[in-house]
Amino acid sequence: MANQYDALIIGAGHNGLVTAGYLAGAGLKVVALERRSVLGGACVTEEVWPGFKVSTLSYLCSLLQPRIIQDLDLRNFGYHIYPKDPSFFTAFPDGRHIFFWQDMRKTVEQIAKFSRRDAEYYPRYEEELAHLAEWVESLLLETPPNIVRRRFSDFASLGKFGLRALKLGDDGVTRMVKIMTQSVRDFLDERFESNEIKTTLATDGVIGTNGGPATPGTAYILLHHVMGGAAGARGLWGFIRGGMGAISNALARSAESRGAEIRSNAEVDRVLIKDGRAYGVALKSGEEIHAKVVISNADPKRTFLSLVESGHLDEDFRRSIEHFRVEGSSFKINLALDGLPNFTAYPNKSDRELNLPHKTTMHVCPTMDYVDRAWEDAKQGRPSTNPMLECTIPTAYDDSIAPPGKHIMCIFAQYAPYTLKDAAWDQTLKDQFADRCIDALAEYAPNIKNIILHRQVISPLDMEQEYGLTGGNIFHGEMDLDQLFFMRPVAGWAKYRTPIRNLYLCGSGTHPGGGVMGAPGFNAAREILRDLKR
Repeated sequence: MANQYDALIIGAGHNGLVTAGYLAGAGLKVVALERRSVLGGACVTEEVWPGFKVSTLSYLCSLLQPRIIQDLDLRNFGYHIYPKDPSFFTAFPDGRHIFFWQDMRKTVEQIAKFSRRDAEYYPRYEEELAHLAEWVESLLLETPPNIVRRRFSDFASLGKFGLRALKLGDDGVTRMVKIMTQSVRDFLDERFESNEIKTTLATDGVIGTNGGPATPGTAYILLHHVMGGAAGARGLWGFIRGGMGAISNALARSAESRGAEIRSNAEVDRVLIKDGRAYGVALKSGEEIHAKVVISNADPKRTFLSLVESGHLDEDFRRSIEHFRVEGSSFKINLALDGLPNFTAYPNKSDRELNLPHKTTMHVCPTMDYVDRAWEDAKQGRPSTNPMLECTIPTAYDDSIAPPGKHIMCIFAQYAPYTLKDAAWDQTLKDQFADRCIDALAEYAPNIKNIILHRQVISPLDMEQEYGLTGGNIFHGEMDLDQLFFMRPVAGWAKYRTPIRNLYLCGSGTHPGGGVMGAPGFNAAREILRDLKR
């Protein structure tokens, strides 16, 4: 006889573990199944080389909701964050550089090197973003109303949503509409004159997205990245001690302390469905596990086009899922280093001594046009000739993840399209693109090639095949306006429920979207508990 649970979760990524923690805390018998040997999905730490514990995919934390940290007592299970300060470092081809600090005064002084007008305006810009982010954050831990298949409660929620929007005031509503629809280039052009300032700020609008600075909707991605307060202040990002997998491990230990069972190396083959109702899963091993409710932490395409047999879905819903845009264009390079990069724009005293740039997110993107050209390559189905890079060195804060005197560098590169023209993401192409990225970094830190001990390269195809991210999309689906809030994943099914009774979604393919946030898992758990009480 199959094992019987109250709730079964497919995928022990961070959102699935959040759901497991809340459901187990409510007294349910819960099991979470992870197909890999390591928990966390894309939020993992893996010992890629002996002594080097690498955040192989996600690499910084800000969006993890403070309520979840508190409710699940994550600090007592090993969660510790190092706030990143300075925030950004960008070196420019003419030898100049800029730092963005948490201290507004110091940032303004840096901006004034490029534009006194922009330096005077920047505090207003931060205030504007904070105002918009505060309003959006108020929606993160709420369930969106449905705009089709509406019930009376949806009308009431839509009305409350409208009233809350009015509280932004006329200027606020206008700004919100613009930031949801504009390109990050247009959004920043309206506010700043310095190309260097605009370029540095624009990176948050394109990182992880299938679009360039001129692509409509990228302004919202910028806003998405300045939300969160896991490091103690809105928009402040940080490194997790032990790597990003320490978040997933803390969530797992918390859930287990509440009675949840978590199994690794347990790959689900299909959801078991009878008479339109999910009642469990069958594993690749042939084992069946039954449960009152089944919750998928996989992305919507993987859930409905791979784990659910086609005969259980009506054609309209299946077609909507097929049209859910989920292709990515990001590439990850992880390096083990025998020293530290030495930037010509801000030289080290030695290759062994930590310097200010090493504590930041280091950008290689000299101009907005540079990023536009990189995106144009991707639109033609080619990895960027001149890629945009976002680099971090977690060992500048965390001494637990590398041998003494050694360092880890994470490079997140744009653009590497999932769908290529006349090519495939084989090892040769991966190495060629990784070489191109290292060459781009070496233009600003010439010693980088001499200090690389090991290199790991992860293409969008690897993200799909190894980490379960369909299309290599780190957000479980593009975060454009037509795929957000009550449209995520598709209209009429934004409330974590699905057309199959007792089958729910809890991953980033639901509201409020991607990033190590935990909000989708929190919201899904709340809705499941409501249904079970009826």
